[in-house]
Amino acid sequence: MVQLYNLHPFGSQQVVPCKLEPERFCGGGRDALFVAAGCKVEAFAVTGQELCQPRCAFSTLGRVLCLAYSEAGDYLAAIEEKNKATFLRAYVNWRSKRTENCRVCIRMVGHNVEAPFSDTYKDQMSIIEMPLSEAPLCISCCPVKGDLLVGCTNKLVLFSLKYQIINEEFSILDFERSLIIHIDNIIPVEISFCVGFVALMSDLEVLILKLESDPKNGESVNHQPHKTDNPMKQTEDVSHETLQLESDDFVICQKPMELLGEKSSQSGVSVTLESTGLADEKTKYYHVQHLLYKRFAPDISLCVFSDDVKLHSLQLLPIYQTGSLTSGRKKLSQEKELLSLFCFFSLPHVGYLYMVVKSVELMSVYQYPEKSQQAVLTPQFLHVIASNNLQCFTVRCSAAAAREEDPYVDTTLKACPPVSMDVCALRIQLFIGLKSICHFKNHLILLTKADPEAIPERRESPKRLLSRKGTSGKLKTPPVAEAGWNLYIVDTISPVQLYKEMVDYSNTYKTAKTQSCIHLLSEAHLLVRAALMDANQLEPGEKAELLEAFKESCGHLGDCYSRLDTQHSHLALPYYKMSGLSMAEVLTRADWVLEDGSQKYERGLIFYINHSLYENLDEELSEELAAKVVQMFHVAEPKQLPHILCSPSMKNINPLTAMSYLSKLDTSGFSSILVTLTKAAMALKMGDLDMHRNEMKSHPEMKLVCGFILEPRLLIQQRKGQIVPTELAAHLKDTQPGLLVASVLGLQKNNKIGIEEADSFFKVLCGKDEDIIPQLLVDLWEAQLIAGLPDVVLQELFFKLTSQYIWRLSKRQPPDTIPLRTSEDLINACSHYGLICPWVNVLISSDSLADKSYTEDLSKLQSLICGPSFDIASIIPFLEPLSEDNIAGLSVHVLCQTRLKEYEQCIDTLLERCPEAIIPYANHELKEENRTLWWKKLLPELCHRIKCGGEKGQLYLSSLKETLSVVAVELELRDFLNVLPEDGTAAFFLPYLLYCSRKKSLT
Repeated sequence: MVQLYNLHPFGSQQVVPCKLEPERFCGGGRDALFVAAGCKVEAFAVTGQELCQPRCAFSTLGRVLCLAYSEAGDYLAAIEEKNKATFLRAYVNWRSKRTENCRVCIRMVGHNVEAPFSDTYKDQMSIIEMPLSEAPLCISCCPVKGDLLVGCTNKLVLFSLKYQIINEEFSILDFERSLIIHIDNIIPVEISFCVGFVALMSDLEVLILKLESDPKNGESVNHQPHKTDNPMKQTEDVSHETLQLESDDFVICQKPMELLGEKSSQSGVSVTLESTGLADEKTKYYHVQHLLYKRFAPDISLCVFSDDVKLHSLQLLPIYQTGSLTSGRKKLSQEKELLSLFCFFSLPHVGYLYMVVKSVELMSVYQYPEKSQQAVLTPQFLHVIASNNLQCFTVRCSAAAAREEDPYVDTTLKACPPVSMDVCALRIQLFIGLKSICHFKNHLILLTKADPEAIPERRESPKRLLSRKGTSGKLKTPPVAEAGWNLYIVDTISPVQLYKEMVDYSNTYKTAKTQSCIHLLSEAHLLVRAALMDANQLEPGEKAELLEAFKESCGHLGDCYSRLDTQHSHLALPYYKMSGLSMAEVLTRADWVLEDGSQKYERGLIFYINHSLYENLDEELSEELAAKVVQMFHVAEPKQLPHILCSPSMKNINPLTAMSYLSKLDTSGFSSILVTLTKAAMALKMGDLDMHRNEMKSHPEMKLVCGFILEPRLLIQQRKGQIVPTELAAHLKDTQPGLLVASVLGLQKNNKIGIEEADSFFKVLCGKDEDIIPQLLVDLWEAQLIAGLPDVVLQELFFKLTSQYIWRLSKRQPPDTIPLRTSEDLINACSHYGLICPWVNVLISSDSLADKSYTEDLSKLQSLICGPSFDIASIIPFLEPLSEDNIAGLSVHVLCQTRLKEYEQCIDTLLERCPEAIIPYANHELKEENRTLWWKKLLPELCHRIKCGGEKGQLYLSSLKETLSVVAVELELRDFLNVLPEDGTAAFFLPYLLYCSRKKSLT
């Protein structure tokens, strides 16, 4: 049995002023109620708390057997009987009918209305006749699109809602018979239709299908019904032959069966589609997908059979995307986007609720305390009527829909009560003589009738009950109307009011750690969540009130789970987050004192506080609450105490209090390094530098780096989205910068901090503007290059370093602190820094006025350019600030040109600016395929410059001698003669000619 809470979901009630005993009734959108009696339908206005008043009435063709209203299109559909013949009609524009004798237009479905008659249709009700080849048994309207599905013997007929456009200003509602679904071996008693999903039910069978509009594998729709082979067909044929052999003495029962998903196509029920719509129809259904087949067997334990042992109350309940309504042109209602779909059906003593969108799952089973007659499903409740009571059960629709809508549900961010949570009954309300029920908006419509004096009805043969062939599609003729009936409108109370009652009720369980408190608060939470999902039904004030109740319910659930020490205690975290409560408010709400006066901190609260302190919340606890948190973790989880003290939220903790608890820790079980660093930070906060130094000296530097990796917040914290260096980091900057850089590098290696975060950290730490780079950050970049971090893009790192080197050289700006590594250290430690070419040293040494303060930056830049990994072309545009007027800039430009193989230009530049470097340059660069430049470029250029004279003549002359020595070795005598100048002095070149002529004999 389900648990019963004696709550009050039902509010006021009133009697509908009907003149005749209702035979059928249904809700009409947000503000109307339709009641059919005899050959007439009455419409009543139902608005707010006002009394129900007659609105209009219209005559029908005959007695109404079935009634359905569609909010999309605002029409009423009815199956009517006259002279033992049944008819299907739709009543359109019924709101324009003010008196019973007003003119009514009757037209055939699909009949084209010509423009001259448009004025006639604007202000009068229209009745659309829908002829069928077989008698209609049941109908259902799609709540989203307004399409009408009609159940007949062995088939379903779909009428698509459309609009006939008369002119630019006026269009009328119409239908088009677009699809026939042929179904063998099952006769529908009830059907339900919603956005391509079809549910149909016989006395003991339920079948759920999905009509798919996307053609697969290029298949075309059949315009004639085509029978598909069914693996169960042969079995079913044998079964029917067996049933024909039944006698009055034997009953052959079929086994109960449940088939889900693709397996349901093996049920033996053959389904085929026949398209009857126009070619330009917007939505065409090409395929059918079987979702569920369920067959029940009657209880034959008692040798008495009753027609009452059959299914009832088939219903598809959609839940829509919150706030995703898109208005369609010429539509009276907005088209909604389906989020989840649920199917309900019931036996007299048990009801079944399935979820049927992405997968078919049985969500809940409802055991009724009494035999049920009818039920209606809403997003918040399941209302069931028995003969003498109205029962209200909770449902899990909002829990399932929440998980479809929000992927963050069931994470540390958000939570929702589970779909599998047991359902409960909120109330069983005494109501004498209940016969029928329907629901719309926040109203329940109930028909009651005093039981007439028992007139024995003829019981039918059991075999008619148990076989499909015995199931009749005709509705049983009701008895003659008798006195003692009433039609009531019962209002359900507002979700917020019921929520408050449920919270008050849950307080009775608050003292004990029982699941009943959580269960009832979870029901209250789902109630509010379901109301919020139906946001288009809410007024702005109601929505704000519901949102406040939703946050409050999350706080209550957080309180419950925080007091638990079970596997579900972690749910305190997401519920507290959803509640909007601050950490201080949660700590204030928490009740830590037990009945015996002792204190105990349960796992749920510890889990919440621990995660909250890790998430860098922009909230600082008071000194009192911070001390309480430290005490809590000292008792419950002492290993977490160093981490807790490093949280920005614990900024106001008294360092003496923190040191007293840290001193009590047994460091043998976990990292003593972390405790040491936390003590050092607290000592610094206390101003005790001696204690700080002693703690920092107790471990070698590499172990301290490991400690910072274990807890990065010892160095770096975040507040309001900004990087904030700690007091310890600021102290290390001045006293141990190497340890600080190594620690940040370790954090990067272990993915504890990003590249941009590290850059921002050092800029903030050194108090530099965004455009100014401190030397410690350059030290970090150099360390990154040495370490070869995988996440660092090499060329980006080269760009950062070279840009900084160039900027300092161009501005003659020395580093703000002493660099941690010299160029020699980098060359020895990092393969990306190459050996500087010897001719560069000659070039630099020629500048006696060089500023020693930036020599290191120049050497590092030159080393990078000489390295094997540097992309020279990428840096050329950034060399402009570095002038060639000084030797430093000249060396960098010549190095880059050399790497780009612009040797001739480099020769010209060096001969002009620094002739003493030309021979070292040529010896180092003009090799192999470039060796010809000795005699093709360098030799002629030197001869020309000597001829021109000048103060550098002696330098050119000595360079010429060195060049002739190299050329004489490289060329044959004839080639050597060809490269010599024609106007040179023979005596000067003779020694080199003699050497060239003798070298062959020498070798």
